[in-house]
Amino acid sequence: MKAFTALTTTELRLLLRDPASVFFMMAFPLMLLVLKRGDSGAVPGYMAMIAAIGGMGAMPGIVAAYRERKVLKRLATTPISPVLLLGAQLVAQVAAALVGSALLVVAAIVGFGAQPPTNVPLLAVAFVLCSVTVCALGFVIAAIVRNTRGASLIGMMVMFPMVFLAGAAVPRKALPDSLRAIGDFLPLTPGVDLLNAAWTGATALFPMMILAGIIVAGTAVAAALFRWE
Repeated sequence: MKAFTALTTTELRLLLRDPASVFFMMAFPLMLLVLKRGDSGAVPGYMAMIAAIGGMGAMPGIVAAYRERKVLKRLATTPISPVLLLGAQLVAQVAAALVGSALLVVAAIVGFGAQPPTNVPLLAVAFVLCSVTVCALGFVIAAIVRNTRGASLIGMMVMFPMVFLAGAAVPRKALPDSLRAIGDFLPLTPGVDLLNAAWTGATALFPMMILAGIIVAGTAVAAALFRWE
């Protein structure tokens, strides 16, 4: 447990030292909130966007870099297994997204007088499920694309359209019917729906089940395809 805590702390520290990660996970959503004049209806989607930026935009490249530099292979010969490092990266990504989302929520409520979330416990569960879902997808990308540059590129190419079509960056009702239909089948959409439901106090059992299924399926695919070197 001490080794895992130390690894997680190190991974989180490295993540927060990356200017791009800090900007897109913390500063960029706040800028969008200012442009939206503190609209509380946009906050749940921005929370999903923060999670997606870390889980799909940043993590595939990080994991691929560890494999490409033989870090995972070397760890396999030590008491600290590669699985422990990947688990620490997962927790660090969720923690960083949590920090960015907390800043966003506080800014919306305190800075703009936005309506606070109706169901805080459900919002916390929704956020964790959404974050783990995009991280599971990030692991799948890292398992399929073996080099660092390619994994980063594919992660970004998957993440950006998904953020827009799933309703994280802009409301889905503002999209044309054809694009909204595509968004119905994207794995980030139930995450946005669940976060919105938690914020407004609506029922959200179905999106929760969908996210749980994606996590299980994504983890299984990543485990089957992933190679340490």
